[in-house]
Amino acid sequence: MLSREWRRNIAPASMIRRMYQVLRPSRTEFVPVRKLSYHVRLWGEPSSTQPPLVLLHGWMDVGASWQFVVDAMAQQRFIVAPDWRGFGLTHGGDVDNYWMPDYLADLDWLLDHYAGDRPVDLVGHSMGGNIAMHYGGVRQQRVRRLVNFEGFGMPRRTPEEAPTRYGKWIDELKRLHDGKMALARYDSIDGVSRRLMKTNPRLTQDKADWLAGHWSASGTDADGSQRWAILGDAAHKIINANIFRVDETLALYARISAPVLAVEASDDSFKGWWGTSYSLDEYHERLKSVPDVQLARVDDAGHMLHHDQPARAAALIEEFFAR
Repeated sequence: MLSREWRRNIAPASMIRRMYQVLRPSRTEFVPVRKLSYHVRLWGEPSSTQPPLVLLHGWMDVGASWQFVVDAMAQQRFIVAPDWRGFGLTHGGDVDNYWMPDYLADLDWLLDHYAGDRPVDLVGHSMGGNIAMHYGGVRQQRVRRLVNFEGFGMPRRTPEEAPTRYGKWIDELKRLHDGKMALARYDSIDGVSRRLMKTNPRLTQDKADWLAGHWSASGTDADGSQRWAILGDAAHKIINANIFRVDETLALYARISAPVLAVEASDDSFKGWWGTSYSLDEYHERLKSVPDVQLARVDDAGHMLHHDQPARAAALIEEFFAR
């Protein structure tokens, strides 16, 4: 994780060219969650007639990533978007690896703070979608409706893989502590923007420039040069020690009582990530365990569909929650 000196030195808007023009500005605050100080982005004000809308970002992303969707919404409502532990401005607590159960507990703490006993509308992207789905099976009473943007889970693993996986986990921990798993740093914020556009060719320059200021921070290296670093902990790159168990996932899916909308992009994310080890058809088979689920597709979009087609993403969210 970046030092606090790096994390405090966030780029002012004046440093970013061709800035995306925010329509609905957010405010931020820090909330005590377990032993961490969680950075949370907020839009709107709490309402007595509508539940909070909670937006969960994905791996190596930040809560600000939802800005384009928020701007595209027809309605204004109270929206909560945290930076997960070890991402953005939420420090990871100086750990050297991360576990799914921690995200579930962190989310429960955050809902205690922002929703009390009220069920929320929950939206997650990628890793955030996986967390939302698991949480929906653990705390059924806390979720009114759930939208999952490309939170597919992981390929099926077998018990025979466990010995090798534990060994790989240990090896990766050693690489991290030896400084061999650091995240990339860039000579300028333009370098961060170019990285974002290379990862997602559909991302426009103005959005990339705006995101770069929230996705990274500037600081001074040991040689005195100014560099830009990703606001994420390199420890997130370490594999999970435990093998992914489909039977556990299906048991969690089966316990979800909220209606679920599972949203996919037109681009096939599976081939690039998992080759033939996991497919869209297998994911659809798993979704049959969810008692009340609908499927939707966003055309002309890749995995970051909330950046590629924010208006369509916003419409899907609002239409589903209004039913």
